Amino acid sequence: MPQFLSDNKKYYTPVEYVLAKIGGTYKMPILWRLKDKVWRYSELKQSISNISDKMLSKNLKELLSDGFISKNIIPEVPVRVEYSLTNKGEESIPIISMLRDYGFDLMKEDGIEH
Repeated sequence: MPQFLSDNKKYYTPVEYVLAKIGGTYKMPILWRLKDKVWRYSELKQSISNISDKMLSKNLKELLSDGFISKNIIPEVPVRVEYSLTNKGEESIPIISMLRDYGFDLMKEDGIEH
């Protein structure tokens, strides 16, 4: 496959491209949590170990920008912000599930308990 550009970044494979979109330490855990229900920022923050506000905000903004999640601002006092999956985000869940299952298999094979 020939190389291609997206957002001024060069990619060489579709796998590299998808990992740029949903890979990294936090994007898949965020998407995984949103698969079952709508989450508020504070709930996501509490549920993801060792994530800073800066990293959570950055990853949520990127997932929003790429169309994987949506953000609903509810005008209350204080303002409530909720995040949910879009159709595009829902399409990522079976892939994340397969990677998760494969990760558990590798951990078991390597004698790592979860």
